[in-house]
This record gives sequence, structure tokens and C-alpha cells, in this order.
Amino acid sequence: MLARLAANRLAGIRQSVRQTSRCFSTAFNYHVDSPDNNPDLPWEFSETNKKKIAEILSHYPSNYKQSAVIPLLDLAQQQHGGWLPVSAMNAVAKVVEVAPIRVYEVATFYSMFNRAKVGKYHLLVCGTTPCMIRGSREIEDALLKHLGVKRNEVTKDGLFSVGEMECMGCCVNAPMITVADYSNGSEGYTYNYYEDVTPKRVVEIVEMLRRGEKPPHGTQNPGRIRCGPEGGNTTLLSEPKPPPCRDLDAC
Repeated sequence: MLARLAANRLAGIRQSVRQTSRCFSTAFNYHVDSPDNNPDLPWEFSETNKKKIAEILSHYPSNYKQSAVIPLLDLAQQQHGGWLPVSAMNAVAKVVEVAPIRVYEVATFYSMFNRAKVGKYHLLVCGTTPCMIRGSREIEDALLKHLGVKRNEVTKDGLFSVGEMECMGCCVNAPMITVADYSNGSEGYTYNYYEDVTPKRVVEIVEMLRRGEKPPHGTQNPGRIRCGPEGGNTTLLSEPKPPPCRDLDAC
């Protein structure tokens, strides 16, 4: 009896892993042409962004243009409302004078590049261990329930989408989310952290964004200043004392 239950359980796990792998590989490694995402659709950088391209390329030797692939993909994503169609990747390949596959390799490797549509406000919940311990799953659940979407889906009005991101580097202020604001194109693009959030606070942030307001970014805990402890510092309250001898060779 126990052996049969164990075998059934193992079979279920294997099936779920196969399905998950297929889903992830399709999402991250493959492209299927669609009416709004195929290489025949015209795409080019705006005149304003062409000037930015010249500035970006100036940071690299002329024979190493391909080094600018990541910042140029980021610029294209900002211009295109937060995601990268294959025709935009082809435009980047043309600028840096490489085969398109070299750009596809970069765009499919880094999770910061979205290859499917996202909302004008793309909300990313940190899912790494410190944030998870501090309640990131509850944060994500609150956002998905309030917006009526699943992870990586876009709301019907096109305003919001919710995704997950690994370590945002602000563990001391966990849990946290970031908001990529594509509502004003590349000219008005912002990427802000909102730290020390609660399920109630992230819903408030969403509604402020919906009204066109700019929520204060950084810690959302009024008892903290940046990443300092709640209630204020308890150590390092004065200027540090200098070493007794500045001439280290003479000490």
C-alpha cells in the first residue's frame, strides 16, 4: 500500500517537473511569430533615442560596438512600452553590426528583458529568501488578488502586471517590490524601489499609480530613515575617532 502511494507520488512529481520545464523553456527560450511580434513588423528607434544610441556607443571602442547590446536592449524596451518584440532585437543587431542571434542570446538570458507584453506599471516582487521570510508571498498574493490577474498577466486596462524578481539587493529593508514605469516611454522611464512594504501598503501604491500620483519610493516604514534601524541609530552616533598615529610607518 505504502509502496503504491509512494510510486504514485513520484509519478506525479515527475509529471509536474516535465510540464514545468516545458512551460519555462517555451517562455524563455523560444519565439513563435504572432501578429504583434514577428520579424516582418517595422521597428526603429525614435529620433530622440537615436541620439541616446550615439552617446551609448561613444563609451565603447568602435570595433566593440557589440558591447553596447545590453544598454541598447534596455533602451528599446523602454521605447516599446516595457517589452522587446523580435523586430526590436533585430534593430539592435543592426546598430551593433552583429547577427541577430547574438542579440537573441542576450535577451533570452537576462530576466530583466521582457519578451511578452507587460503593463505600463510592471510590478516586480522580490522572491529571494530574506524577502520570503519577511512575507513576500503575502505581498504578491495581495497584488494579484487586488488586480485580478495571475503572475505575468496584464490587467485588462493595460496598466499593471506583476512578476517576480530575484534579489534586489536591499535585504535589510525586506520585503520589497520595484515598479518599472513605462507609462511615459523612454523619456519618462523610472525604476523605483519600495521597501518595508505590507500587503495593505502595496495595494495603496497601486491605487496611487492608477491615479497618476508618484508614491514616495524607498522605505515605506515611517519609523526608518533609508536603511537605518527603526527608531534611529543606536551606534555610531558621533564622528569616529582618528587613529592615534597617522604616520603608520612610525607607529
